Amino acid sequence: MLVVAILASFVAFLDGTVVNVALPAIARDLGGGLTLQQWVVDAYLITLGALILVAGSLSDLFSRTRVLMTGLVGFGAASVLCALAPSAAVLVAARAAQGVAGALLVPSSLALIISAFEGEAQSKAIGRWTAWTSLAMLVGPFLGGLLVETLSWRWVFAINVAPIVVTCALLARLPRAQGRAGARVDVPGAVLGALGLGGVVFALIEQGQRGWADPVVLGSAAVGVAAGILFIVVERRTAQPMLPLRIFRAHDFAIGNLATIAIYAALSLGPLMVGLYLQQVARVPAALAGLALVPTTLMPLFFASRFGTLAGKVGARWFMTVGPLIAAGGFLTMLLIRDPFVYWWQLLPGLVLLGVGVAVTVAPLTAAVLGAIPAAEAGIASAINNAVARVAGLVAVAVAGLIVGAQLDLDGLRRVIVVEAALLMIGAAISGFGIRDEFLRGPATARASTGSGLAGGATSPPRR
Repeated sequence: MLVVAILASFVAFLDGTVVNVALPAIARDLGGGLTLQQWVVDAYLITLGALILVAGSLSDLFSRTRVLMTGLVGFGAASVLCALAPSAAVLVAARAAQGVAGALLVPSSLALIISAFEGEAQSKAIGRWTAWTSLAMLVGPFLGGLLVETLSWRWVFAINVAPIVVTCALLARLPRAQGRAGARVDVPGAVLGALGLGGVVFALIEQGQRGWADPVVLGSAAVGVAAGILFIVVERRTAQPMLPLRIFRAHDFAIGNLATIAIYAALSLGPLMVGLYLQQVARVPAALAGLALVPTTLMPLFFASRFGTLAGKVGARWFMTVGPLIAAGGFLTMLLIRDPFVYWWQLLPGLVLLGVGVAVTVAPLTAAVLGAIPAAEAGIASAINNAVARVAGLVAVAVAGLIVGAQLDLDGLRRVIVVEAALLMIGAAISGFGIRDEFLRGPATARASTGSGLAGGATSPPRR
């Protein structure tokens, strides 16, 4: 079961890393500049972030293994469509379809771990899951760059098919769980969530070309805000909401997700902008640009499991405090970047520090968030944390134009670096002052914090 969970997550993480490296080549081929690059990333994240919680309800109706299989097949089909896309519009639409499939795929994979392990063993399994899925982060940038340089950017999508076929074959051998009687899908919540995210993100991205005074930008922003407000109202009143708001009564769950917003916004935007800078400004070939970012993924690969195990024994608070500060130091070290670009002393030290910070932070954060919730509600808790992380990254990429300007240059990169370091420091402060390590006191404490139970419990988990 752990192997299936790792492979299913591997597909999603591999796609994310190879696509980031291919963005300059996609823009050169299809046009659209920074705006298209933002949409290639955010079209996926909008549908993923909006629907990832619905996957929990679908898992209740049809079982985790069936939903996971559907997600794998859908992700493979959408990947093929991305590879064959004749225009920017088709590619963005196909990326949105990938997000729909990813909403089924990503949460269900870690939910398998949650259902199979408990206590310290669960923390250790999560650490292993984090470490091995980090292999996708390690392989992806170099592989994506190599494919762009030797074949075409289209192959960065086509390579998803092989691991999906293997994962489907292994998943077919697992026992099929039954759905839960009486479960239902929160359709109004899903629609309002998608409109809220899509409207706001469209405005943030398109304002760079149209300006804030443009009626389309203002209208989409207004629709997004209104839909977001209605979403909260509906979720408070519906019998089986996709986002049960009372789960946030658990202190560490609420604080952990608040820290997740700051930390994952930084980890989503920073490496993306550095990769784009290497190719578009420093003129580093795609394969070498991908290889240059590998040190960031080596540290989590080697050490995430150990920190996850330690968090299960001594608590997550200090790991969640120190880790983001180390990562922030890594970003600030990247301020050494200048023209002419020299990788070994301008970028490499910062990447290593960033990788150490990620290794220290991620598995303990996951353990703290999931451990604050009783086991019966762990699925929906992990789905919410996953959605929070994705939406944080989505919004961070959407505001890239506000930070960078019309075109990425050295000054724009430096502004991004400062913003990312500030976000990580905020995440560290939230964790240091807020986390209580409730999971060390056992599920009874968490149960008392969240109440007698949650309506519409689901099965979906956090990203790495």
